[in-house]
Amino acid sequence: MAWLASLALLGVLYLFFDGSLQARNNPNRALQIAPGAELVLQRSRDGHYVFPGEINGRPVSFLLDTGATLVSVPAHLAAGLGLVAGASQQSVTANGTVLTRATQIGVLAFGPFKLSDVRASINPGMRDDQILLGMSVLKQLEFTQRGDTLVLRPMGNEKEF
Repeated sequence: MAWLASLALLGVLYLFFDGSLQARNNPNRALQIAPGAELVLQRSRDGHYVFPGEINGRPVSFLLDTGATLVSVPAHLAAGLGLVAGASQQSVTANGTVLTRATQIGVLAFGPFKLSDVRASINPGMRDDQILLGMSVLKQLEFTQRGDTLVLRPMGNEKEF
């Protein structure tokens, strides 16, 4: 009987700590949209801003990357997101130069923002499931970081979101 109680205690501890770790690793998994078309993000435990969104109506996880010129999609996700591989191109990444394929995202959305015809690349060197949200999107937003909080806003003179 003691082993059954121990097993139940382990199960409860697992559920508690698993939820706690998920909240620390991705504090934005349930986005709260701020009034006035702002998006407020919290930095994850590893120092990045990770948050949910959609590509062509399909759910994805974005990682904000100001060092990426384009949105970068792992090749193993591209077909499922309705992306067509275009011309070959070289991309310089943190892991060196890699051969990628140009693509165009029909609709990219996150928080209050929805963009059409976004330039992107399909990257066979990316092994995880996160999409790097690069400057082809971020250049259209104003962002302010204070401590562990990042606020994204549409730019005043840019097209409406």
